[in-house]
Amino acid sequence: MPGTAGRSPRPWVIHMRWVDLLFAHWPIDPGAIRPLVPDGLELDTYEGRAYLGIVPFGMENVGPRGLPAPPFIGAFPELNVRTYVRHGGRNGVWFLSLEAASRVAVEGARAFFHLPYFLADMERRREREVVEYRSRRRDLRGPAAALDIRYRPTGPVELAPAGSLEGWLTDRMRVFAVDRRGRIVRTEIAHRSWPLQPADAWIRDESMAAAHGLVLPAEPPHLRYAARLDVVAWWPRPA
Repeated sequence: MPGTAGRSPRPWVIHMRWVDLLFAHWPIDPGAIRPLVPDGLELDTYEGRAYLGIVPFGMENVGPRGLPAPPFIGAFPELNVRTYVRHGGRNGVWFLSLEAASRVAVEGARAFFHLPYFLADMERRREREVVEYRSRRRDLRGPAAALDIRYRPTGPVELAPAGSLEGWLTDRMRVFAVDRRGRIVRTEIAHRSWPLQPADAWIRDESMAAAHGLVLPAEPPHLRYAARLDVVAWWPRPA
């Protein structure tokens, strides 16, 4: 797969497809979000601002290397709340939380990738170019959190220019997490360049940020849409 050069001498282990993805980002005071990031990670900023992302999308074709996606559990809605970090000169994503409609995905990602997944009642529906997306957490391991949003692309596909905010937000080929021993680990991923489009969104209900004690600023979010991206991932390893 393109983009895997220089990743790891070991083969990737899981494939997936992300569809109807919306990047909704708000600038956040670094002092507000720093307590939510482990001390071993450096909070990454763009022109002095940290960013909080709320990212709804659909997961499809999720399965192990060399095998097709298992029926009934290889496709489900997913939602993540994220910010951006650095460790050892590498940039990456730090997930504050992730929601999925699949119990197998939630428990598997918690056990093997050390990620803070929560089970949620979720619905993703698309009519022409408009995506209707709803999520309400039902997992008692975390506080109540919900999102009800409509979104759509509004322009042609654009690849993010080098040095742009769009590139800084999306060109992140690894995820950092903390394992059961308290060690920082990283999961490398690979994919083609993001096929980003400008987007509109109508947020009808949102408590994902409040679940982390954060207040979103009054300014409109920075929005980008991606119709489809095929991705592979490796097993986590010490950062």
